[in-house]
Parts: sequence; C-alpha cells; structure tokens
Amino acid sequence: MDYKQLVTESLFKVLGEHLTQEAIYSLVEVPKHTEHGDLAFPCFTLAKSLRKSPVEIAKEVAEQIDASTFDAVLPMGPYINFKLDRANYTKDVLSTWMEEGEMYGSWTIGGGRNVPIDMSSPNIAKPMSMGHLRSTVIGNALANIFEKTGYTPVKINHLGDWGTQFGKLIVAYKLWGTPEEVKADPIAELLRLYVKFHSEAEIHPELEDEGRLWFKKLEDGDAEAEELWDWFKNESLREFNRVYDLLGISFDSYNGEAFYNDKMDEIIEQLQEKDLLKSNRGADIVELEKYDLNPALIRKSDGATLYITRDLAAALYRKRNYNFDQVLYVVGNEQSYHFKQLKAVLLEMGYDWSNDMHHIPFGLITLGGKKLSTRKGKVVLLEKVLNEAISLAQEQIEAKNPTLENKEEVAKQVGVGAVVFHDLKNDRMNSFDFSLEEVVQFEGETGPYVQYTHARTQSILKKAEDLNVSNESLALSDDYSWDVLKLIKNYPDTVKRAHDQYEPSVIAKYVINLAQAFNKYYANSKILVEDQELYARLVLVKATSSIIKDALKLLGVEAPKEM
Repeated sequence: MDYKQLVTESLFKVLGEHLTQEAIYSLVEVPKHTEHGDLAFPCFTLAKSLRKSPVEIAKEVAEQIDASTFDAVLPMGPYINFKLDRANYTKDVLSTWMEEGEMYGSWTIGGGRNVPIDMSSPNIAKPMSMGHLRSTVIGNALANIFEKTGYTPVKINHLGDWGTQFGKLIVAYKLWGTPEEVKADPIAELLRLYVKFHSEAEIHPELEDEGRLWFKKLEDGDAEAEELWDWFKNESLREFNRVYDLLGISFDSYNGEAFYNDKMDEIIEQLQEKDLLKSNRGADIVELEKYDLNPALIRKSDGATLYITRDLAAALYRKRNYNFDQVLYVVGNEQSYHFKQLKAVLLEMGYDWSNDMHHIPFGLITLGGKKLSTRKGKVVLLEKVLNEAISLAQEQIEAKNPTLENKEEVAKQVGVGAVVFHDLKNDRMNSFDFSLEEVVQFEGETGPYVQYTHARTQSILKKAEDLNVSNESLALSDDYSWDVLKLIKNYPDTVKRAHDQYEPSVIAKYVINLAQAFNKYYANSKILVEDQELYARLVLVKATSSIIKDALKLLGVEAPKEM
C-alpha cells in the first residue's frame, strides 16, 4: 500500500478546492523524528491563499480529517502529523516481502531495454591505480541498479588503448627499454619508461614530436608499432583481470579506442557531407558556437584523430549495435566539457538520440589531500590496496572470531567490500581522502559494519531453527521494530531513487540506516522468545537479512553468512 497516497487522499477531501492531489502528494514528507509521526504535511503553501498562519491552518485541517484509518492525526506547529496504524502496516509490509522474496525492490520500468555503460577504461601499459576505482565500482553498481529496475545493462570496458601516449611509450621503449626488463615485470617497467619519457621531454621537448610521429605510424598500420602496441596491451589485460577478479566485476565488452580506428572514416565523411567540417590552420573542426562551446577538434593538421573522433564513432556503433534506451559514460568530472562537445557534434549531425547519452561524473580520490598522477609516477596500485584491505580484515576476523572456518574467503569479501562500500557511500560528485585504516572498520558507517549486521541476522535465524513457533501472526508492537519496518517498506522507492539519480550512494546510505535500525532492535528486543510475536519477529529478521544482502549485491559487495 502507498501510505503517502492514503494521507494525500485524506487531505484532499479537506483541501481539494485549494490543492490538487498531485500537489498534496508532492508536499507530504517523512518527519526527522519518529515521535513526530510517520508522515507529515507542511501547511506553509496554504498560508497565502487562506490568509492564515500555517499553525492555525494545521489545527483547523487536522480537526476535519477522518482519522479512522490512522492511529492518530495531530497538528504540531505548522505541520499535520500522521501516525499510521501499526498493526495493518506491519502485516502489509511483511506479507508483501514474503510474497516477493528476492524480487522485493525490483521494478519493470526498463522493459528489458539496453543500457550500455562505459566504465573503468584503464589505459594499457599502465597499472590500475586507485584512480580507476571510482569509474569501475560506480559503473558496476549502476549496472546492477539498472538491472534491478528492469533494464539490460551492457558493461563496456572502453580501454584506453589508443592515442599519442602509445607513440610516446614506443619511443621510450626504443630508447631505454629492453625485452628482458619488460618481460620480467611488464607493467612496472612500462610505467617506469612512461614516467622517464615525460621527465626527459621536459629537457628535450623534441621527444614529444617523435612520440606523435610514432603514434601516426601506429594509426597507419606500421608493423613494428603494431607489434609493440599489441604486446603492451596483452600484458596490461593480464594485470587488469587480476584486479577485476578481486573486485568480482566482469564486462560484456572490452572494445576500447582502437576498436574504432577503422570506423572513424565514416564519421569524417558524414561531417563533410553535412558541411560541418571546417578547416582551421590545417586542422579539421566543428563549430559549436550556438551551443556556447568551443570548436570541437576532430582531426589534427597531421591527420591524427582525437578522443572525440573515436567517441563519435563509438556512439554511432553503440546505437546501431545495441539500439540503446540510454547510454551512460561513467567518467570523471574533469571530462564534462568533452561530453558536452560530443553530444553537440552528434546533434549537429542530426542524431537526436544523443540526448539519451548521459555523462555520469564523479569526484576525485585523494591520498593525504594530494591528487594521484600516473605521469609523475605517483601511483597507488589498486591491487595492492585491495590486498592490504584483505590483510587488515583478516587481522580483525582473527581477533573477533578465531574459530571461523573460512577465514581467508571471508577476509577477502570483507576487505574488498570495505574499499568498494567506502567509495559508494560517498555522493559520487564528492571528492574524498582515502585512509585504509578507517575503511576496514567493523564499527561506524562502513561496509564491514553492514556485512557484520547481515552475519548477525543469519546467526539469529540459525538459532531459531529449533524453536517452537505457535502461530503465524504478523503483529509487532514495539518501537524498535517499527523503525526497521518503515525502512523495509522504503526499499523499493530507494532503489527507484538510486536509478533516477544515477546515484549508488542512495543505496549505501539506506543500507547503513537499515543496519543501524536493526542493531538497535536487536539490542532492545528479545527476538528468540517463544511467544505470540515470535513468528513476526523472525519474518522481520529474514526480511532485513534479505534486503541487506540485496542492497550490498547492488553495490557489488558480498554478504558473508558468518564473520
């Protein structure tokens, strides 16, 4: 039942000549404090038309409302507060969860339509650093959320496997590298060469020209350039997949920038046919003045293409191949201007579906307040951070539960989950400073705290297996279960809100609140007492356990049964 709609209908009977049902529904809110009621209606909007203070209006309207379907209807200052009938509410919430089970919180709004998600996208020949974490886990969580709301997500790892940087790397390898050193430790050696190139280029700027020349050779199919590029790519993918295995993340496509190398000619031809390509100092541009944007540089004077050229080809390929409902680009906030230009060029080309392309920006991870930089060699390896998190989790598990049988597996679930959860509990647009010791804590607003709550629910249910349940009543009367019930009721709306806002933190914050509410309930209630409410309490525990597990799954975090 939609209790907000129930309140709206009761108010509309009194306020129908002043406000529509839609207007009333939009104003109904949840009070910050439970003692103020379960839903509330603010009367400020009516003050002007009724020429009375909101406090007076609240008193008068409350007196006229039929309170028979509520536990109480009370004016409180400028608000009308509604207390719901707990018996009916409890039965409604728990029976709904029992009917839907693991499907609880699911939606069908997607209708099975495709949503490609451009995510992770590390550069080959460079290690996966902490800088890659956000795109990877935000993209994965959005894929899970969109699947929960009825879409078919398509996770695309748009590898950074093309561009001038590979010309620079080839130059660095030819000048300072050896096959033996690269084979011994591929990514570390390639990173060393990449950093050395930029260091040397500050003294010898002509190296930049040589790097551009070798990338042009690569674009033109030079055999030596292609052989080195292919080698660098294969070594990189081996390292990337170790990290993805740790995170438990897979992809539907690894088509990176190089995949579109033979698809850019069509873009150039279309731009020429539509008379959109203009020459500027030997380079080809598209004017975007009417969008209040700088010209988009499509092709350099030496004929080399750019990110936007490949992204135009990728967008057209994805529309043709997936016929997407929308496509998400989970890319840092610093690329916002690029995506504005990309969409504007596609609109100029006559592709209105570009309005279905959404840039999903996010803030930075810093360490000690400092931005990470691969070019300067300031790299914090993601794999190393995940392994350190697993070790910290294992230490705490050894201290808390030394007899746990599968300690290594649980430590992996907890350590990796802690890093992922910490990222996703932050609003994606917020930057944050990362401290591993704070992340892998079993107390506070952390992933391990939520996982531990799930393990607690599983322990309760295991202990309950031998109890005598005398009836199947769904009645509960205590205040602590009430707070848990209201959160259970809100789960489907929470999933929908996370989808609408492209915001995984909505799920993370919700599951923290649910874990906290349940732990208060656990601390203040005797759950395993064989009385008339035992059945209802156990259903409440099962629902809480199931929803915590499902919410963590949406975030890409596992839920151990024991910790």
